[in-house]
Amino acid sequence: MKKVRAVIRGIEGYLPDYVLTNQELEKLVDTSDSWITERTGIKERRILKGENMGTSYMGIKAVEKLLKKTDTSAEEIDMIICCTVTPDMPFPATANIISAGVNASNAFSYDINAACSGFLYGLATASQFIQAGTYKKIIVVGADKMSSIIDYTDRTTCILFGDGAGAVLLEASEKEKGVMDFYLKSDGIGEDFLHMKAGGSRRPASLETIQNKEHFVFQEGKTVFKYAVTKMADAAYEVMERNNLESKDIAYLVPHQANKRIIDATANRMGIGSEKVMLNIEKYGNTTAATIPLCLWDYEEKLKDNDNLILAAFGGGFTWGALYLKWGY
Repeated sequence: MKKVRAVIRGIEGYLPDYVLTNQELEKLVDTSDSWITERTGIKERRILKGENMGTSYMGIKAVEKLLKKTDTSAEEIDMIICCTVTPDMPFPATANIISAGVNASNAFSYDINAACSGFLYGLATASQFIQAGTYKKIIVVGADKMSSIIDYTDRTTCILFGDGAGAVLLEASEKEKGVMDFYLKSDGIGEDFLHMKAGGSRRPASLETIQNKEHFVFQEGKTVFKYAVTKMADAAYEVMERNNLESKDIAYLVPHQANKRIIDATANRMGIGSEKVMLNIEKYGNTTAATIPLCLWDYEEKLKDNDNLILAAFGGGFTWGALYLKWGY
């Protein structure tokens, strides 16, 4: 019996219309376009504006486009996973809201929170359900409205993040393609260096937490950068090694779009040139769980059947990992 694998059959994305440029940020905080570009590679990012519009709004838009593009009815979907750190609310899960929004009445759904590594975790999880024969069609959404938890008076974080959503349709296949292997890790020491302090059960919202600005992202940049450079690069290299892949075998590195210098370090560790690195950080900034699917969406026309891709990410927790994907169309 041939091994069943999870193959991506289609990908779509959604980006808000509003563009927040470096020049606009210069008016909000003590920074400059050249400073931001040199240190991060970011030129602009998208921001979702409007009353009562959360992460699910972007997720629904991406999934609706995906279903239309792949000529798939919502009733055919067995499962929806939404990877996010900015859910619409603590419960119900944003994936539940997306399911209702697209009329996926036969799908069960839930959220995964692994910060910037979320999409990798979701893709790996969905692939296991398909490999086990439990489900045949699964949608994985990576979506975050980071503007909802960013302090636009904090120049260390407000320059980095944007909003967006990406979604993929996974289907079962007996062909030698799809999710081939993955290496996922986490380490709780990251709590002190990258977190949102309040809003959970430890520190529920109060006048004090609001006044202290504890409902915004906190990042100790130097420490996060140090760990990210090492862990993301090592994970990508590990997946290549155990699958006997050399740099010449890789069509693209698909890295989490957090910082151009981190991306460059990962590519160097893998021994691949810039022409093989998917990059859109200059347009969207760090959209957390949405960066990798948005990269695949941007580069979709350049991908060919059986292309070897290495997806790699690092995020809060700390969480990190890499996934070997053989493109399916």
